[in-house]
Amino acid sequence: MRGFHLFALSSSVPLLASAQCPDYLDYAGEVHEPLSPGKYKLSYQRPPIECRTFKSQDLEDTITRMESVIKDPDLYRLFSNAYPNTLDTAIKWKGYAADNAEEELTFIITGDINAMWLRDSSNQMQSYLPLLDANSEPNSIASLYRGVINLQARYLLTSPYCNSFQPPAESNIPIAENPSASEDNVFPVYSNASVFECKYELDSLAAFLEVSANYYDATGDLDFFGKFKWVQAVEAILQVALDMMTPTYGDDGAVLKSPYTFSRLTRRATETLANDGLGNPTGNGTGLIRSAFRPSDDSTIFQLYIPANMMFSTYLASTAKIMGKLNAPNAASLASRMKSLSESLQDAIEAYGTFTHPTYGKIYAFEVDGFGGATIMDDANIPSLLSAPFLGYPVDRQTYKNTRALILGASNPYFMRGPVINAVGGPHQGPGMAWPMASIVRILTTDNDDEIKVQLGELLSSTAGLGLIHESVDSFNVTHWTRQWFSWANGLFGQMVLDLEERKPGILETSFQ
Repeated sequence: MRGFHLFALSSSVPLLASAQCPDYLDYAGEVHEPLSPGKYKLSYQRPPIECRTFKSQDLEDTITRMESVIKDPDLYRLFSNAYPNTLDTAIKWKGYAADNAEEELTFIITGDINAMWLRDSSNQMQSYLPLLDANSEPNSIASLYRGVINLQARYLLTSPYCNSFQPPAESNIPIAENPSASEDNVFPVYSNASVFECKYELDSLAAFLEVSANYYDATGDLDFFGKFKWVQAVEAILQVALDMMTPTYGDDGAVLKSPYTFSRLTRRATETLANDGLGNPTGNGTGLIRSAFRPSDDSTIFQLYIPANMMFSTYLASTAKIMGKLNAPNAASLASRMKSLSESLQDAIEAYGTFTHPTYGKIYAFEVDGFGGATIMDDANIPSLLSAPFLGYPVDRQTYKNTRALILGASNPYFMRGPVINAVGGPHQGPGMAWPMASIVRILTTDNDDEIKVQLGELLSSTAGLGLIHESVDSFNVTHWTRQWFSWANGLFGQMVLDLEERKPGILETSFQ
């Protein structure tokens, strides 16, 4: 089921007949008045109030307040369209577990696909960190967070190698069809009743830790983590991480059984793994964790994917602190394991996840194989090498500086240049298609005012007047873009603007006219 339908906060009874609400997939591709008064004349893109999927007064107050902070009328319109996009359109269902009336559940879609990605839903919630505080009310941002954490825990206990999941049975939302996955050959096996797609991505596991750490840091709500299934979900994650350190060959040269394999009948190389689902060989002794797929849902070339290991290390450390404060019987030992693994991963990244480039010197590799092979590039999706400081990973400053110089230029095979927008892209949409998400991350990871202003100007001018952040944009043709309804990228844009308000308030007084 595609499109935009609104469900009540505590049941699956529609608040308004779907026929009376616009299909946001169509709505987001059309121009709506009033247009912004600036030269770009950006469309108004928020759905009618009665059709918004979650209402937050804190959000509305923030949007109102920012009108006096953001001086450029087009930039303000893009912010006011983009920041509320997840709450306006993507909270598909919010309710409670059938077997526990206190266990909140939140089902969030990314956009035009009626499924919930662990990574995307975590990042969609991260956009509202500035609004998050301790609140037990069911209509609060905090409640949304708790619901996401609880539902993700359920998913991880059901199929910990999978990345994208079906609506919970309690929602009464029909399961989504995925023709691409209909003939997948995946081990471990999974059920279509609960899983939409089963691409093992290390960053999806890290995303659960991320949303957990974000909630705790903002609320201090320790009791929540001792309830329901959070501890068990972390145990499942640690088991996957341990298993996915398995190399291709044993000490005697015998091929070891991989804990995960994936193959798909497809015309796209990035949609399946080499060697009949095993992937390219991975060496032993690095201490890094394998990832079969990237956060773009594209397959890795070499499975020791460095950005995901960075992210996993970072949020293991954060959530180890939560685990260490719980009274669960095995919490202390789990916390110790988490802290130890976080530290060893950081050591492994610095030892095995770097590469000496003939032009840029020591850089972080995108992927390595443990045999000396490395993929030198970056991809727009988070986690990326560019986003490492944003994720909180303690980068070596010189190594990151060198890496950034390579990433943001022609030496990166997926850095797209042109008159419309200059940004990192990736194989998911292919050469020529720049991702605004990467421009946003570039702003979040620099203190250079001129660099920030250039990126803001390109973001403003690359929406084709529609006033939302696209998934990707042709760097030579502003009218050629993909996915207008991509709420994660829109929320990230709003989060970035609020970050600028704190770090660089003067930039928000800039005119882009």
